Amino acid sequence: MPYPSPSNSKLFVGGLSWSVDEKSLKDAFSSFGEVTEVRILYDKDSGRSRGFGFVCFTNQGDATCAKDAMDGKALLGRPLRISCALEKVRGAPVVIPRLSSNVDDTSLKR
Repeated sequence: MPYPSPSNSKLFVGGLSWSVDEKSLKDAFSSFGEVTEVRILYDKDSGRSRGFGFVCFTNQGDATCAKDAMDGKALLGRPLRISCALEKVRGAPVVIPRLSSNVDDTSLKR
């Protein structure tokens, strides 16, 4: 089964303050290039931000520049964690490889 691949121009933005909305997130990233979409995910029960979202750029270069410049920077008092977003694979589970439980420290040093 193929793993989801990182999107070239879509960024995952974590560590968002609850007071950040789509407009303030777009404003924070628009100086790096044309932002085509901003989406913050909200809890369906409380209606409060889940603390992460996505920012899409028109091209990969702008997204890379924004990621490099903004990762770790504070937005409304909270440091952002930014990475390239993984494409959503519909109908297939996303599998994240893990070390097997029988691996110990000595085998990792080899």
